[in-house]
Amino acid sequence: MPTTRVAFGAEPASVPSSFSPPGSRSLLGWAGGGTAGALGLTLPAILLILVGLVAPIGLFLVRSVANPEIATGLPRTVAVLGDWDGTGMPPEAAFSALGEDLRVAAGSGRLGEIARRLNFVSPGYRTLVMRTGTRLAAGGTGAAASPRDLVALDARWGEPVTWARIRQESGSLTGAYYLAALDLRREPDGRIGVVEEANRLFLSLFARTLLISLSVTVLCLAIGYPVAYVIASAPARWTPLLLTLILVPFWTSTLVRSTAWIVLLQGEGLINRTLRWLGLIEGSLPLFANRFAVLVAMTHVLLPYMILPLYGVMKGVPPDLVRAASNLGADPWRAFRRVYVPQTLPGIAAGTLLVFILALGYYVTPALVGGASDQMVSYFIALYTNQSLNWGLASALGTILLVLTGLLYAAFGRFGSLRSVT
Repeated sequence: MPTTRVAFGAEPASVPSSFSPPGSRSLLGWAGGGTAGALGLTLPAILLILVGLVAPIGLFLVRSVANPEIATGLPRTVAVLGDWDGTGMPPEAAFSALGEDLRVAAGSGRLGEIARRLNFVSPGYRTLVMRTGTRLAAGGTGAAASPRDLVALDARWGEPVTWARIRQESGSLTGAYYLAALDLRREPDGRIGVVEEANRLFLSLFARTLLISLSVTVLCLAIGYPVAYVIASAPARWTPLLLTLILVPFWTSTLVRSTAWIVLLQGEGLINRTLRWLGLIEGSLPLFANRFAVLVAMTHVLLPYMILPLYGVMKGVPPDLVRAASNLGADPWRAFRRVYVPQTLPGIAAGTLLVFILALGYYVTPALVGGASDQMVSYFIALYTNQSLNWGLASALGTILLVLTGLLYAAFGRFGSLRSVT
């Protein structure tokens, strides 16, 4: 029987250069095989980031400093006040220019936005502008308004501070929204001062947001670390079931989970009714519409964001390290604390950062289960966007929250060993 001899070390037959696996030619041809092809593959993701992230942030930044209402609504007045030094009363031409501008604004429907913009820096100016503009429009387009005419309509037109406010807010850009978001304001003479104590809101609001976010993060870590440890240490046949128990609530809508806590925590809710049935209480415990409800509901909603990063890191920790420490004389607690926990620090850092940043921007859960003194920054951003229509202040609050989030991420990146995670 003839045999085929193959010399030791002989090279195999070469594959033709035109050969390619089935289906690969079209993919490589479309991708281009180079930088242009890689860019084409990532282009949808880049467009999504630009449209969904970069553009909204840019609009927030622009809106937080844009000030078109006065410059476009009172153009004649702004031109006259530009030559005024800000001391004493403005020239008589300013009264005539203001009268004409308010007549035009009332006829074009822009009087409301001018009044709203001036009322933002000086409460009470909305009534001043609306009353004056309406009466001037009702009087027709006759002779130009004189100082006496405007003062007769409202005595505040005879006060230099009124004209100083208009002159101060006549630029196309303004920092008034950022000052207001920090409980500050610009005085008529240009100095920056603190608003009255009764009107101070936003600094305490940011402090409350940070406190609630930190509390939720600590609770998630205290609950999530043991849970992640149990899942990582469980036999392989139990791991899918345990992970499913974590993921099923995670896949449920945040609105549904928050609403469920209303049913549980309210005065006639399941928890109070059960405690009364057991004879442990007589009335109802205050479990709803307070800080307790916010912490419980937010911890429940954000807990998977802590467990999953911890589990991913714990699964990669070799169990031999703890056993080796025990063999060398360390008790179980010391072996766990000195050997196991340091190995899971990347998971702790990732879960803590994720939960804390998500908690900073939470809106639905505190709005549903919290009281008036438990609302966070996101609630007021939605309030000024949808109800008050003060988009400048909403943008300033959102920008400050974004900067705060970036600073926290940078701090975690420096002190939390995030480089090993990302």
